[in-house]
Amino acid sequence: MGAFVALLRAVNVGGTGKLPMSELKAMCEEIGLKAARTYIASGNVVFESRKSEDAIKTALEKRLQAYAGAPVGVLVRSASEMAEVLASNPFPNAAPNRTVAIFLDKPPPADALAGIRGRKNEEVRLGRREIYVHYGDGMGTSKLVIPAAKAGTARNMNTIATLAKMAAEP
Repeated sequence: MGAFVALLRAVNVGGTGKLPMSELKAMCEEIGLKAARTYIASGNVVFESRKSEDAIKTALEKRLQAYAGAPVGVLVRSASEMAEVLASNPFPNAAPNRTVAIFLDKPPPADALAGIRGRKNEEVRLGRREIYVHYGDGMGTSKLVIPAAKAGTARNMNTIATLAKMAAEP
């Protein structure tokens, strides 16, 4: 049985229509994912499964749509892939809370960097199925737009480190 991390896209963690992490954990267990554990209320869940990444993604998206009444995107990584995302961070000396990996289903297109707008002090690099961004002045004032990242979901390096550690634990 392999360990996986699922990252939900555009989850409303506050206000009406929110998805409590206890509900997410229960949904994972309903579709046969084992030992589900959530991390912070932003749609992160670690679990074990014999299913493939695609099968997990499909089942979880279907269950979330039934719950939310609208599509909820899910990005899935194995424990080893999550550790690789952390190890491949091209900005290892930058503040981890100002550095993110934007997770994608597929490799970013070769021209992903050409479409970027609003860049100021941000650094951007392409990963295997991620786009890494270091926000030198912080994310709050950034005007950075990365069209290739539209269908992705970002997590900062602190969160990625914790999820990688959780996925590596039995």
